[in-house]
Amino acid sequence: MYESAADVSAARIAAPESDTTARLTRIWQEMLGVESIGPEQNYFDLGGDSILAVQLFIRIEREFGVKLPLATLFDAPSIRELAEVLQRETSATGWSPLVAIQPGGSRPRLFCIHGADGNVLIYRNLSRHLGSDQPFYGLQCRGLDGSRPPLTRIEDMAALYIREIRRAQPHGPYFLGGYCMGGTIAFEVAQQLQAAGERIGLLALFDTTDWSKIPAPSFWGKSYRAVQRLVFHAANFLRLDSQGKAKFLSEKERAFRNRIPVWRGRLLATFDKHSRASTSQSRVSGQIWRANDLACVNYVPKPYTGAIADFRPMKQYRMYDQPSAKWDRLAQGSHEVVILPVYPAGMLVNPFVEHLAVALTKSIDDAIRSCQVS
Repeated sequence: MYESAADVSAARIAAPESDTTARLTRIWQEMLGVESIGPEQNYFDLGGDSILAVQLFIRIEREFGVKLPLATLFDAPSIRELAEVLQRETSATGWSPLVAIQPGGSRPRLFCIHGADGNVLIYRNLSRHLGSDQPFYGLQCRGLDGSRPPLTRIEDMAALYIREIRRAQPHGPYFLGGYCMGGTIAFEVAQQLQAAGERIGLLALFDTTDWSKIPAPSFWGKSYRAVQRLVFHAANFLRLDSQGKAKFLSEKERAFRNRIPVWRGRLLATFDKHSRASTSQSRVSGQIWRANDLACVNYVPKPYTGAIADFRPMKQYRMYDQPSAKWDRLAQGSHEVVILPVYPAGMLVNPFVEHLAVALTKSIDDAIRSCQVS
């Protein structure tokens, strides 16, 4: 039998920090499959990823009665730090779309926007490889905390994120980026900022497509894409050394296992709209993913006059590899296409993310010089 919310809350207030740490340690051991975890060890260094984080925070909410945003892991990646957050009884009231992934550094701030799953943990590896002198901020999806429904239009998402971006940086030039759907939103953010008279230093698109030009796939189209995805995973796998291959297989097995609750949440969000579990993290994730997919399909981008750095894998899914779905036709300013030595779904994953970090650093440097000259 589950404890009542009042019992959980009372237990949380009465529990000393050592008890909170012990309870968190037990959860981490079970979720990560690691027998011995020290209070200072980093969640990501232990093999944790963004998919497992969803289930981890479901467990934390059940155990402590506190709903925390996934981005808490950036500020509190260890058990000790997370225990301190819980001791302060942090709740969703302080939630913001803007996440300071790496706030320090002398270079221009880089703002990267979430993908279809809504969270920004996917950018951790990229931020680390860009270095400590590159300020890096993420924009996470509204509704991740379960307190509000997600937005359903790219234009509305862009307007919300612009307000948050301008709180951190009132005026341009702005350096924007995004992976997959995140690139689509970043494109609209750049459009709206330009329309407001602001300058865009760089718009970086990571494996991003104009989804409005992709026809709805048939059953066979979806099946072929699933086969291609396996082929691309295999191709990325074969590019690694023996140690990298072992880690790759372990990560993919864990990612598949942890994605099952997200798929379940998507089904609940589609077919069971009145379920009592409407605020569970898996259902929230499903609602966000579904809303974001629809928003991408319905968004029709307009021509853009600023500088675009278009980072693409060396091969693309057949259904996405169409001239009309690329950004060439919409780019009316500088358009740099960078082909990275990686297949789809690997651009932000170690060790392949190093290639993106090197190329992105060069594009940022070029944009800085361009801003200084003009």
